[in-house]
Amino acid sequence: MSDRPPPRLRLADRQVVIPAMPLENLLEAEHQARLVWEFCLGLDLSVLYDRIRSRQGGPGHPAIDPRLCVALWLYATIEGVGSSRALAWLCDHHNAFRWLVGGVSVNYHTLADFRVAHLNFLDRTLTHSVAVLREQELVDLNRVAQDGMRVRASAGAASFRRRPTLAECLQEAQDQVTRLKEELDDDPSAPSRRHAAARERAADERAQRLQQALARLPELEAKKKADQKDQARVSTTDPEATVMKMADGGYRPAYNVQFAADCQSQAIVGVAVLTTGSDMGQLTPMAEQIHQRFAASPKELLADGGFAVHQDIEAVQQASGCAVYAPVPKPKAPGQDRYARHAGDSDAVAAWRVRMGTNAAKTIYKDRAATVECVNAQARNRGLVRLLVRGLLKVKAIALWFAIAHNLVCGVRLRASAGLVG
Repeated sequence: MSDRPPPRLRLADRQVVIPAMPLENLLEAEHQARLVWEFCLGLDLSVLYDRIRSRQGGPGHPAIDPRLCVALWLYATIEGVGSSRALAWLCDHHNAFRWLVGGVSVNYHTLADFRVAHLNFLDRTLTHSVAVLREQELVDLNRVAQDGMRVRASAGAASFRRRPTLAECLQEAQDQVTRLKEELDDDPSAPSRRHAAARERAADERAQRLQQALARLPELEAKKKADQKDQARVSTTDPEATVMKMADGGYRPAYNVQFAADCQSQAIVGVAVLTTGSDMGQLTPMAEQIHQRFAASPKELLADGGFAVHQDIEAVQQASGCAVYAPVPKPKAPGQDRYARHAGDSDAVAAWRVRMGTNAAKTIYKDRAATVECVNAQARNRGLVRLLVRGLLKVKAIALWFAIAHNLVCGVRLRASAGLVG
């Protein structure tokens, strides 16, 4: 055995008292959470305050300040946190979230409801986030790129059923609702009544989803060939989800999230969510959305070949004079010049063909991938890979949160580059 003395160590002493510290001192002056809060202070939340029932001098428990919930979800989105349970835990254990919440107690259910309950407010906030950057001359809307990405829905492939199975499931769900109502009326025990009421609500929600699934079947049957209409299927978990071809070549239930971004700044200026996997026909709705938001239309609209529909090119050109930059497909007739005017082309389509054959157009078109694909990649990095909510409107709310959070970070970068403060 060694005669050496034992080593001298600094041992843990868990009886040490941690000195008190104000929440304000938890974060450094330039912390991103402070920037998020500063952004939220500039938002008009009157529409959210008007919905609060608890008023000064009246009954009711004080409500959580909506500004806190907005700040929490924006910062959570930036940090890639998409679960309300995870966010509630972070509010107790992570300094940045503790600073934002400022000692106010929040629960996951309140956070989850708030995230998807204010679609109109989120839509106006997206417009506001871009309008501020336009006032500071950081966004010009001269050149806009659009692209769609398929985001995995919160529905399993096994949840898709054909019409006979859906009808059978609906009948079973309705019978279960009726049976649970009878049990609720017969049982005088309060705890049992609460349990039965919860079961009844769950059964009623399932019946509603099945009714939505049956209502959507004709839409999907119309896309099938005459002898394959009976093969149309709808999810019993999320009736609005659609099986789409994903980036890896596989087919899974998903939503098609469309972002349009300003090429100069990479700020997101338009958001749409589709239940179809195709991008065809989406140029016109996005151009109209941008004009409605900002009373201005982009001079150039860039998109990939999936958007290049003649009717869209004509409509965008005629409505706003916007020049479309999208690849011209290879002609079916051998030896035909894809960039020359084809028989039946309108003036707008012919101009698009000629334009895309020039070197200038090829240079301009490079901005599409450098802009909107970069925006999509950032959204993926922040967690827009698989949805945790169900239904088109809730998915639209999630897409808007991602767009607003993106523009918040984008604005900080643009102002720093321009030497602007605030």
